[in-house]
This record gives sequence, structure tokens and C-alpha cells, in this order.
Amino acid sequence: MGRASLNLLLDTHIWVWSGLQPRKLSRRVTKLLSDPRNEQWISPISVWEIFTLAKKGRLRLDGGPSAWISAGLENPDLKHAALTHIVALAIGEITLPHSDPADILLAATARVYDLTLLTADENLMKGRGYKVLANE
Repeated sequence: MGRASLNLLLDTHIWVWSGLQPRKLSRRVTKLLSDPRNEQWISPISVWEIFTLAKKGRLRLDGGPSAWISAGLENPDLKHAALTHIVALAIGEITLPHSDPADILLAATARVYDLTLLTADENLMKGRGYKVLANE
């Protein structure tokens, strides 16, 4: 019997790395992302984070963040996890070792949509109340 599919919420850096620096992804993550049985999800929080990183000069994107994000969101295989009041309420069920609002909202999104958060962020890997998969 084959492996079950995974519904993966891509942390912002995983989404960026998959498009710009795929060598930063582990072999396991690369395999998961290339497997058509697995769904890939993105949160609007990642869009906000990319704009914030670009504005601070910590991320450079050809054509700027709007063009890069728009092109990425046009991928028909990429699903969109809306930021809703239900997601905001789920924050109360999330435990993280820090108070980064983007991470808290990504974790809550994973919980509400029953997604596995794919990340290399050690703080998110230590959290509770949602499923997480490390880039290792």
C-alpha cells in the first residue's frame, strides 16, 4: 500500500527557497514538494512577510516582490489558506517559544486547515497545537 498524501502549508522561507534557492531544501522536502499527491498551501501571512523582508532589504526578488508573489500565486497547484476569524481564534490553541505574530498565524492556519507546516524554523518545530515537518 502506498504512502498517504500530505497537505503542506509552506512556511514563507520554504516557499521562497523552492522558487529561488532550491538547494536549501532537504532531499526529503524536495521530494515531498515534487510529489503530485501532496497539496501545497500558502497563507497571506507569507505574502506580507515577503513584502516586509524586501522592504527591509533582507530579500531581493527580480522584478520586485509584487511580481514575484503574483507569479508564484498563479501556480494552479498552489492552494490558498485564507486568513479568517477562525484562524485568529485558533491562536489561543497554539504554543510557541516566542511571540512572532507571523509564526503564530502560520501555526494557527496549519491547525485550522489541518495542514502540516513545512519549515526550517526551530521555534516553529518546538511549537504545539499543530502539525509540523522540518526541512531536514
